Amino acid sequence: QVQLVESGGGLVQPGGSLRLSCAASGLTFSWYRMSWYRQAPGNERELVATSTTAGGSTNYADSVKGRFTISRDNAKNTVYLQMNSLKPEDTAIYYCNAYRSTYEGRWREYDYWGQGTQVTVSS
Repeated sequence: QVQLVESGGGLVQPGGSLRLSCAASGLTFSWYRMSWYRQAPGNERELVATSTTAGGSTNYADSVKGRFTISRDNAKNTVYLQMNSLKPEDTAIYYCNAYRSTYEGRWREYDYWGQGTQVTVSS
């Protein structure tokens, strides 16, 4: 059974920092592209950051470039999101995602989500 468990959310003042963690179990972590998404009230879920399987390539939403950093530790089956210079508009529930597509006689996709962790940026 695959589980993704996020932690590290909370209330922080504008300009502050938080570090989110997502611990994965029940899958071969290094095979998966790991991403962080977020969803604010009334908005659609949006991609924040992605790390490829080996962590050698990362991508970020324009709104977080230069402020957020995604990293992964394949030995610990954990992906992180370091968030600096937080703004009120970063307030959202942050979700961890594990994704993999593979050819097994036919193409198959494996797509897993965590339960989310709340990040609130407010003075």
